[in-house]
Amino acid sequence: MIRLKGKVAVVAGATRGAGRGIAMMLGEEGATVYVTGRSTRGNLSSMGRSETIEETAELVTKSGGKGIAVRVDHTIEKEVEALFQRIDEEQNGQLDIVVNDVWGGDPLTEWNTPFWEHNLENGLLMQKRAVHSHMITSYYGVPLMVKNQKGLVIEITDGVDYQYRGNLFYSLAKTSAIHLAHAMSKDLSKHGITAVAVTPGFLRSEAMLDLFGVTEENWQEGVKVDPHFIASETPFFVGRAVAALACDPNVHQKTGKALSSWELSREYGFKDMDGRRPDWGKYFEENVLNQ
Repeated sequence: MIRLKGKVAVVAGATRGAGRGIAMMLGEEGATVYVTGRSTRGNLSSMGRSETIEETAELVTKSGGKGIAVRVDHTIEKEVEALFQRIDEEQNGQLDIVVNDVWGGDPLTEWNTPFWEHNLENGLLMQKRAVHSHMITSYYGVPLMVKNQKGLVIEITDGVDYQYRGNLFYSLAKTSAIHLAHAMSKDLSKHGITAVAVTPGFLRSEAMLDLFGVTEENWQEGVKVDPHFIASETPFFVGRAVAALACDPNVHQKTGKALSSWELSREYGFKDMDGRRPDWGKYFEENVLNQ
């Protein structure tokens, strides 16, 4: 059953990882998905990865939706404004879902380094990429939803609380996304628009597979590098979490909350692409916190 046919979505930061998985799973439900990012064929971003937004758009279409690739740097206000002007024109003012997944902080994070010894420029750039970009995107995207008095805004983050995450700048970026969802929900509630934060568990992204020297076919070999990798999930798992929220007619009951892929899997019953139902929350509690 294609439950999102006729719906229009934007996945900001859809080049790879969670963003690509989310875009594809929205496509699997029949949505038209504008996939944005900085990496295009022949013009890759500073991340140094080979994935492109054109590939993601093609995968969305192959999954059953309609993928539209638009090159956007979400830290540049004029480019974001132009994106939503284009959507307004092409979709007759319709916009149902905005997913803020822009990150770009991995190469900027210095783990096990106190903040006063961390590269300040990189720490501030992390906030620009992972917080400011989300604010700019919602600023220009939400008015289309307000006009129609409906919509769903999702902040992709890491974790469901405000606990320290091992690095001040990383923690600030990820907890800011949670609070953005909570604060937006207050402004948007009277317009029938839902805002939530969603976190994946241990994400088995393209970059993580490369880091562990494995592929999706033999990913379990990654436990030789990190035993906790056995509880990892593909980007499609959080993608199905987002799609489940987008399909839920009662999603507004969750507005302002920080949600997780594993909790949403328990509620909605979806599985990962390999048929597994990874539960990072339960695994973490049993094998990390209590060890």
